[in-house]
Amino acid sequence: MYTRQNQKNLTSAQKKRFTAAVLELKRNGAYDDLVRTHDKYFVPDRDSKLRVGHMSPSFFPWHRRYLLHFERLLQAVDPGVSVPYWDWTTDNSPVSSLWAEDFLGGTGRESDRRVTTGPFAHEKGNWEITVGITEARFLTRNLGRPQNPIALPTAAELQWALDDPAYDTSPWDSTARDGGFRNKLEGWAAPKSERWRNHNKVHQWIGGHMTGGTAPNDPAFWLHHAFVDLLWDRWQQKHPGSGYLPATPPEPGDPQHGRVIALDELMPPWDITPRDMLGHEGLYRYE
Repeated sequence: MYTRQNQKNLTSAQKKRFTAAVLELKRNGAYDDLVRTHDKYFVPDRDSKLRVGHMSPSFFPWHRRYLLHFERLLQAVDPGVSVPYWDWTTDNSPVSSLWAEDFLGGTGRESDRRVTTGPFAHEKGNWEITVGITEARFLTRNLGRPQNPIALPTAAELQWALDDPAYDTSPWDSTARDGGFRNKLEGWAAPKSERWRNHNKVHQWIGGHMTGGTAPNDPAFWLHHAFVDLLWDRWQQKHPGSGYLPATPPEPGDPQHGRVIALDELMPPWDITPRDMLGHEGLYRYE
C-alpha cells in the first residue's frame, strides 16, 4: 500500500519524479489515451445516453477507478510515484506551491492563455495538445479568471456538501435540488446566486483546458480529483450509515432508466461496479 500526499508536502525530488513520469506517459501515447477516455464518458444530462463520468451518481467511483488507472501507468514508469492531492480550500492562490516552475507551472499569459512556465510549457517541446483541440495546441490556463474574477471554494462551501447525509437524490443528475452529497460536491447544486460550487468551481478557476471534457490535458486535473476522492472518504466516515444511491436501477418508464449506474451495475469502460470502488483499503491511503 502506498500514500497519496498533499502536494504542498512534496520534496523537490518527489515533484521531479512525478512530472517526469507524467511526461513519459505523454511521450509514449498513454496520456492522450487517458484524455480520450475522459472525453468519451463526459456525457451531459441533456443527452439521452448513459452518464457514467459526470452529472450522475457514479461520478465518485468512476473517477476513483480512472485515477487508479492513471496511477498504475505512472508506477509502471516509476514505482515510487503516486498521485498527490491539492486541497484547494487552503492552497487557494495562483502563487500556491503547485503552480511553481518546478511543479505544474503557472497561469497562462494574458494574450492567449498559453502556459509558459514549468515542465508542461509548450516551448519545452514535451506537451502538445492533440485531443479535443480547438485552436491551441499548447496548454492553456487562466488562474482565478482576472477579467471576471472567481474564487476557489471555501471550507464552508465544502462543508455544505459534506454535511448532507444523502449520497445522491432523484433525478440523479445535475438538476437534483433536494440535497445529495454527490451533486453538491460535483458542484451543480449551487445557490441561485452562483453557477458553480466545489469541484466544478475549481475547473472554472483554473480555466483553459480544464473547463471541458478534455480537462485531463492539464495535469492539474489529477491533483484536483485526488482531493475529490479524499473528500468522498471524508463523507463516508462522517455518514457511515449512508450508502451509494441508487441501490437498484431506475424502473422502466423512469426518465433516468438506462442513463445512470446503480450500485451493482458495470461502469464502462471497466468491468467493475460502484460497489467495487466504495473503498480503497490495501491500495492506497491519504496522509
